[in-house]
Amino acid sequence: MKTLNKLIIVTTLLMSSYRLMAPSTELLTITRPDPIEPYTRLIHAIGMVETKWDTLAYNPVEQAVGVFQIRPVRLKDYNKRTGSRYRTKDLYNYMISEKIFLYYASKAGPNDFERIARNWNGSGLRTYYYWAQVKKQL
Repeated sequence: MKTLNKLIIVTTLLMSSYRLMAPSTELLTITRPDPIEPYTRLIHAIGMVETKWDTLAYNPVEQAVGVFQIRPVRLKDYNKRTGSRYRTKDLYNYMISEKIFLYYASKAGPNDFERIARNWNGSGLRTYYYWAQVKKQL
């Protein structure tokens, strides 16, 4: 009987110590997915058409500035709508220019590149030619 009790005690200790062992090396890894950026291709295409990606571009006729050639009237409208206080010189900063472009692009939604591009360019028949140029870059 003493041997049986010792066997039970030893078995119990072995089983409980097994539970105290380190976990297996299998790990669950949770990764953050890449962000969805629906305008990436359009941004590239418009940047190419407008200035060939020249962030320091300036058009003295229209007083358009930066890679997306943002005119003073659009900057004024953006500032009014968003409460921002950007100035013309800020438009040479790509991140600010992209932010302004994306603000207006989001108004048309991510699925209508033609509408976004034509609205960005202005109005009238010339926007069809502009869209054709953008489409070549897509």
